[in-house]
Amino acid sequence: MLTDIFAHRYLENPIWDNFDENARRLLVQGFRIVSEQLFPYYDASGNERSESKALWDGLNKKLAMELGLKDLSSPTYGYYTEWNGNKHWTSGSWPKITVCENFVVAKYDGSVSADQFIKERLSFIEIAFREQEEKLASLNASLDKRIQQEDLAAKVRPNRSLRLPGNHGDGLRAWNKTQNDMFRASCNELNERFRQCKVKLHYHNGFIQISEDEVIACEIEQPFWNLVSDPIWRNVDHDMKEAIDLRDSGGRDPALFAAKALESTIKIISDAKGWTKGNEKGATNYIDNLRAKANGEFINGWERESLVEFFSKVRNPFGHGAGSQPVPELSPPQTDWAIEFCMIWAKNLIRRL
Repeated sequence: MLTDIFAHRYLENPIWDNFDENARRLLVQGFRIVSEQLFPYYDASGNERSESKALWDGLNKKLAMELGLKDLSSPTYGYYTEWNGNKHWTSGSWPKITVCENFVVAKYDGSVSADQFIKERLSFIEIAFREQEEKLASLNASLDKRIQQEDLAAKVRPNRSLRLPGNHGDGLRAWNKTQNDMFRASCNELNERFRQCKVKLHYHNGFIQISEDEVIACEIEQPFWNLVSDPIWRNVDHDMKEAIDLRDSGGRDPALFAAKALESTIKIISDAKGWTKGNEKGATNYIDNLRAKANGEFINGWERESLVEFFSKVRNPFGHGAGSQPVPELSPPQTDWAIEFCMIWAKNLIRRL
């Protein structure tokens, strides 16, 4: 199974000229966030957690497969010791967390470019964060079912059994919220580590991508990614990530994918509100659903005109064949504007729900 990794997406986009102290510190800090906050390998008593071996082995195998390795680093060790004048061979297997750690925090030896070396190790951190993202998504999706199961179990328990005060559902919701809050704090810390390292990267919703402007990242990008992390917005999330990857790699038509993300936002809202009639032929019809007085004017007149103008002048020329006319192309600043425009509008519309 293919795994999308940072090192492959940005293969042709150099970020590091050399391996310096900032890069070394970033890799150590990133690994510590994973090993201490996301997936601790040992419990408080220093014993291996039952689920840790399989989880860390999975992280090892996923990245090793993409890098064409059997393991990220040697899974075994061996060395000679001397006792009573005789040499003795000592050998064993490393815990899976050590196999991963020896790879991520390895000393740079110059055998590959510093850029490749750092990107491959950041790919491990990306995969680990994505793993936790997926685990939390599963927990969030099953929360109502788990509450129902707990309530049912509570009803059939004997009255004489020990019961703690409080509502079981509230307890599960609080625990679930704590897990999400802890992960978001880890994401924020990783992004702060990127900032301290003076590298223009940003983690969001399973991916590390380039983020050129710190203010834009803080005020526009991060709130946008937080909002579209809910499964209902998965197409919005996917298309916007595609837009950014295409922009960063010099690919074709990144603004088109940003526009697709915005159009999906508008369609999802129209569907969720029950305003979709089924005879819509394009983005303008869905925008009109949001503008309609009968629907409470979710957006007003000038907002409608702004959205229609964008789809007419920016999205449509890229969404249709150019025919005998020159192929439309946006400059880099115009591309950035189009992506930010779509993020701002999507974020604003979602917050109105």
